[in-house]
Amino acid sequence: MAEILVNPQTAPLDQPVDVLVVGLKAGQTATVQLSTGDRASHAVFEADDRGVVDLTRHAPLDGSYRGVDPMGLFWSLERTGGKAGPTVLSVEGVGDRVLERLAVPEGVERLEVRENGLVGTLFAPEDDGGVLPGVIVLSGSEGGIHETDAALLAAHGFVTFALGYFGMKGLPENLVDIPLEYFGKAIDYLSERAGEIGVVGGSRGGELALLVGATYPQVSAVVSVVGSGVVTQGIGPGANLLQKLSYEAASWTLKGEPLPYLPYEIGGELRARIVNDEPVPLRLAFSTEDGVPEDTEIPVERIAGGVLLISSGQDDGWPSADLSEVAMRRLKDHEHPFPYEHVVYPEAGHLIAGPPHRPATDVTYPGPGVTFSGGGVPRATAHAQANAWKRTVEFLREQLGS
Repeated sequence: MAEILVNPQTAPLDQPVDVLVVGLKAGQTATVQLSTGDRASHAVFEADDRGVVDLTRHAPLDGSYRGVDPMGLFWSLERTGGKAGPTVLSVEGVGDRVLERLAVPEGVERLEVRENGLVGTLFAPEDDGGVLPGVIVLSGSEGGIHETDAALLAAHGFVTFALGYFGMKGLPENLVDIPLEYFGKAIDYLSERAGEIGVVGGSRGGELALLVGATYPQVSAVVSVVGSGVVTQGIGPGANLLQKLSYEAASWTLKGEPLPYLPYEIGGELRARIVNDEPVPLRLAFSTEDGVPEDTEIPVERIAGGVLLISSGQDDGWPSADLSEVAMRRLKDHEHPFPYEHVVYPEAGHLIAGPPHRPATDVTYPGPGVTFSGGGVPRATAHAQANAWKRTVEFLREQLGS
């Protein structure tokens, strides 16, 4: 009798699963489907001589993805227009399995933090009596708090602090004039509860992670994913993207003074895409071909620890590879005494930050009155995200001593 085997059936979101269908006839075709209610994917396989379909070894004949890819059904999930529901893996004529994909892994404790002006959420493995390293997790230009990222990282042996810095109650409304001293308070808060401190951020959060590391010597490791080694202009108030980009203000301040920044360039192509309601590659707002003003470069050589830069070669969000290379150049020029590396995924798009095995089929995403283009090839973006997450965890463990 044929059956579906899933291992593990309950697992954190960042953990891959092995899927097999056994008990089929040799050469029999089987359609494996994955549904989350609002998304669905499928793949058609031919059973091997033993009557087995093994997603870790077999490529589909047809379906939502190509090639051998154990998590292909997960990243290739397409929107259905339906409502979100349980994650169900099914095989026509065989049966189904309900999977539990945990945003907060078992054994991880959660604590909301609203004190001393800080807004965030603390995650930690259940107390084992030891002192664990700490990691501050920063969101990007969307604001808010990245709780899922922090919760999943905590399960790898860290005390994590998902920190908000704008776009939430009790915080500035826009990414304008955010004082770096706020992050100093966050470091002090986490230092009372953890050992060595690292900072992780994606996109504008990656820029911020490098800036915080360069400002506070307590930081022993920085991971910047599709980030920037250059301070860029703030994102101001406004009903639409053009208004927000036209608001001339700094993103960050230090000791009450705005930090110099690379301004946006609102050229003809960018303006036309916005006016014509076409997907907007925001990279058009950043000019790096002739270099950047030196006073906008983040002094990453001051970071008292390792630096991991991760970027994408087809990033439509902004030119993360070029902007991150500015940081790489400074680290090389100053012979940075700690480990540093710049990893570039040539065919990946902007959306590679955060935990893996999530849908990568959305090559566009909503913005203020526009649709942004993320760029990249979905398969490459999915694989880059998985590898970037793995590298991030390993790097933090190596640098912070987890």
